[in-house]
Parts: sequence; C-alpha cells; structure tokens
Amino acid sequence: MGIKERKEKHKEELKLKILDSAKSLFLKQGYEATSLRKIAEQVEISPTTIYLYYKDKSDIIYALHQEGFKLLGAQFLVLQQVEDPFERLKAMGRIYMSFALENPDFYELMFIMKEPLDFVTKHCGSEWEEGEYAFTALVNTVADCKSVGYFKQVEVNNMALNIWAIMHGLCSLKLQGHLDHVASAHLTVPENSTILDEAFDSLILILKSLR
Repeated sequence: MGIKERKEKHKEELKLKILDSAKSLFLKQGYEATSLRKIAEQVEISPTTIYLYYKDKSDIIYALHQEGFKLLGAQFLVLQQVEDPFERLKAMGRIYMSFALENPDFYELMFIMKEPLDFVTKHCGSEWEEGEYAFTALVNTVADCKSVGYFKQVEVNNMALNIWAIMHGLCSLKLQGHLDHVASAHLTVPENSTILDEAFDSLILILKSLR
C-alpha cells in the first residue's frame, strides 16, 4: 500500500471513529448536550480536526442518518428478487423489525430523533434521497400487491404510509419496553414466539384480508 492509499485509509478510519463517537454521545446525552469538543475528546483528536470532515454537529448527525438508511436499503434491495408481491411485503416487514432490534441506535437516529430531519428540511428541501428510496420500495411493493388484487379500496401511497406507521409504532414500542410490558399484563405469548412476532402476524392477517 502506497503513501496515498495509507492516507486515504487513515481518513476513512478517522471518519468512522468520529461517527461512532458522535452516535454514542447523541444517544446518551442528547443532541443539544453533545458538542464537537466532546466528540473530539472521545476520539482523542482536536476539535479543529473534525472540521476537516464535517461542517458542524448537524452535518455529523445527518451523516449517521444516511449510514443507517444505507444499511436498511441494502437489505431491502435483496427483496427485489421476490416475485410474489405479498410475500415481498411480508419480508420487508420482517427485515424492518430485525433492523430495528439489531440496530436500535441507528433506528432512533433515523426514525425518532428530529434533528436529522431538521437538517434535511433546511439543506435538502423536498429532496430526501435515502428516505425516499426506502419509502418508494414500500410504495412499489404495495402497488404490486394492488395489481394482484390486494388493497382495492385504498390509495397506494396511503396504504404504504399506514403500513409503515404501524410497523414503526410496533418497533418503537418494543425498543422502549412498552410492548412487552403491556403483553405481560394482557396477552399470552407462545414460548417459541415474541409479542412483536405475534403483533406482526396479526397485522399480516389483517392485510391479507384486504383482498
């Protein structure tokens, strides 16, 4: 590896360290309480070094936001090979749940914290490439379902929005512990299942009936 390649590798590694440290601090201390100085201290660099990579704190949280959507989008991409649209829709739901449970830090940055979307509104206007890709994948799948007889009475975008809203609600409640708390008091969950799985299966039955 030449000098130029080593320098590029060092830059990429440092960027990842900055993002990882920022993600940890944003989630532990909150966006407002996290400063570039605190991020720099955790990475053991000077605050001015961060400016070589990111303009400010909002630029960092948006970069994290993008990384999360790249991870989710890459998993959705695999599902393009699933020909049956309803099976594809079910698989999307499973992937979404798995992503939330396996990446709770990214999930909070992508779908709960308001600061990344504030950045989008301020700097990107109506263009939100990473979010649009994920939602468009869902819309297209819902449209394909409709073409084979599902959701006849509902407009495609509205159906997609409602499905996402329900999935987000289930995942958010699960991550915050509320879903399990309610289930322990009111529901009996089979030993080989979870309340999230049971709720998802119920949603699928409801969606399947809309044919």
